[in-house]
Amino acid sequence: MSRDVANVGGVTPAKAEAEILDVGGHEVRISSPTKMVFPEPGVTKLDIVRYYLSVAEGALRGAGGRPMVLKRFPKGIDAEPFFQKRVPENHPDFIDTATLHYARGTSAEEAVIRDAAGLAWIVNLGCLDLNPHPVRAEDLDHPDELRIDLDPMPGVDWSQIVDVAFVAREVLDDVGLVGWPKTSGSRGIHILVRIAPHWDYTQVRLAAETLAREVANRAPGLATAQWWKEERGESVFVDFNQNAKDRTVASAYSIRPLPDARVSTPLGWDEVRSRRPGEFTVLTVPARYAELGDPHAGIDDVVGSLDGLLRLAEELGPAGPPPREAPRDAPAARGGDAGKKPPRGGGADGRRQSTMPLIEIARTKTKSESIAALQEWMRRHPAANAQLHPADVLIDGMRGSSSLWYRVRVNLQHVAEDERPPQEELIADYDPWEGKIWPGAAGSGGG
Repeated sequence: MSRDVANVGGVTPAKAEAEILDVGGHEVRISSPTKMVFPEPGVTKLDIVRYYLSVAEGALRGAGGRPMVLKRFPKGIDAEPFFQKRVPENHPDFIDTATLHYARGTSAEEAVIRDAAGLAWIVNLGCLDLNPHPVRAEDLDHPDELRIDLDPMPGVDWSQIVDVAFVAREVLDDVGLVGWPKTSGSRGIHILVRIAPHWDYTQVRLAAETLAREVANRAPGLATAQWWKEERGESVFVDFNQNAKDRTVASAYSIRPLPDARVSTPLGWDEVRSRRPGEFTVLTVPARYAELGDPHAGIDDVVGSLDGLLRLAEELGPAGPPPREAPRDAPAARGGDAGKKPPRGGGADGRRQSTMPLIEIARTKTKSESIAALQEWMRRHPAANAQLHPADVLIDGMRGSSSLWYRVRVNLQHVAEDERPPQEELIADYDPWEGKIWPGAAGSGGG
C-alpha cells in the first residue's frame, strides 16, 4: 500500500513530493520518488525501492543482521558517492545498530537492517548497493563469511574469470568448504563461503590468502595472488584482502552504479559458464527471482570450518611480508607527516619502491577526471601509448576520509627503454585530505 504526500509552505512540488510505503507494518517515507536514478533504462528512486522489496528475502540473506557502511549517491550515479559509517541519528526504530571499532582507534555506530522496511529506508538515503561487514551484529570479532573476489585485470575476458572460479571451487572442495557464486555486478565474480564464527579476522584473512595462493598455483597465467597491481599482468586477481577488518563487499542482489542498473546476482554453478553479468539488471532480476527463487537459499545450511585452509597455510609457508598499508580512512603518511602526499610513482601505499617502471599520471577527485588525464598523457606520448598492454594502465579507486579518489599510473614494462617517458608533473593533483585535521594532531585540539 502507498499514498502520495505533498508538503505545503512554499516548497516546490518537485522537492516536496514523497510517497509513504507500508512495508511489513512499518511506514517508510520515500522522498523524491520520481527522481530518475538510471536514465538509460528509465529507473526511478521508487523503482529501486520496489526492486529491493521484490527480492527482499534474498537481499536480507546477504546483508541482514550485519553492520553496514552506507554508500550514498545523493547526486546520482554520475557523481562520486560518499561513505557513511555512522547511522543517521534520526533513524527509525526498526533499524538496529552495532558499534564497530576501527584500526585508527575510532569507532562508529553502524546501521543493521533486519527486514524489508530497512531495505526501503537505506534506499531512501540514496544507497544503491548494500555493503555489509562479514560479521553478525551479535559477534563483531568473528566473521561468519569468507569472501572471494575474482577481480579481472584489463584485457581479461569472461571465460578466463569463469575458469578461475571453477579452480577456486575445486580448492574449496578439497578443504571441505562450499562456495556460492554470484556476479559482482561489474566485471568479476564473487564466491561466498559460510563459516562457523570461530576464527578472528587475522585468521580468516590468512585462510583467504592461502586459498588465493593455491588457486594461483593451480592456474598459473590465469590467476594471481600478487598484491601489487603492476605485477599481475593480464590475469584474474584472487583478492583475499576483502577479508581484512573494515572491508566490505557489495552483497547479493545489490544494484551497482553502472548505466544499465546492473545487479550483483547469485548464480547456480551450472549457470556460471553460460550467463553474463550484463543479463542481470533491476529490470530483469525480479522476474528471475520470482521464477527461480534465490540460488543462495541454502547458504546458511552449509557452514564450514577453516581448519583445512589453515593447515594448507602451514604447508605453503609464509607468503612474504604484507603490504604496509595505511588505514583506509587515513592518508598514507601519518604522525609528523600527516596530511602529506605519498611520493609519485611508488607502490600502492606510497612507501614501497616498485620493481616495475611505474610513472604516475594524475590524482583526481572523480573517475571521469582520471580518464581525461590518462587520455591527455596518451596524447602527449603516442609512441609509448602504442606499446602499452591493457593491464599496463592502472586506474585505482583509493579510499579517502569519506569518499573515493583516483590515482592514475602507467607501467612502462612493455615500452622500449629509450622511448619511456620520464616521471612528469601530475596532470591533475587532487589532495583528498586537504584541510583535514586528524585527532591527536598538533593544533587539532585533541590533546
